[in-house]
Amino acid sequence: MAKSSKETMLEDEIKVLSFLEQHAKESVDKIAKRCGVSRQKIWRIIKRLEAKKIIWGYTTITDNDARNLKHFTVLVNRTNIPIDDTFRNEVVSALIDEQVIGPVKVENIYLTHGISDWIFTFYTPDIISAKKFVENAFKSYSKYVKGYTLIETLFPIRRQGLKNPRIKELIEYI
Repeated sequence: MAKSSKETMLEDEIKVLSFLEQHAKESVDKIAKRCGVSRQKIWRIIKRLEAKKIIWGYTTITDNDARNLKHFTVLVNRTNIPIDDTFRNEVVSALIDEQVIGPVKVENIYLTHGISDWIFTFYTPDIISAKKFVENAFKSYSKYVKGYTLIETLFPIRRQGLKNPRIKELIEYI
């Protein structure tokens, strides 16, 4: 039985997304060759995925040591106080971004369900800057924050699905 055009289109989108996750810098020609479809079809798929906001952007993964930055994760537990609409809008639009002081680069912000209610990750040069940033971020929202845990990343084994190319040098830390 032949596949419908929708099924084929979905399969092609998944192929392209899977390839782009590992090779976002590749040319459309190379993506087409690896995915087994025409260059024009790849171009249309990528434009469609961007328009549907399935692809949010393209990024470079860098070695943070080269930028003199450390990576941190914060696990946040909130109180049982109901969140009002004003705070809800601030969380979605700019909760952490407005609290950035100094050389802090916010990476990810997640609302979660489980052990923690929020998780965010960021880069800064040292633990002192990290602690100042976290304390400042939650000062304004203390009635909603029960507690938090600050974690420093020693080194990434994988980032965005890619294995760290320096893993053999870093293996001694394990």
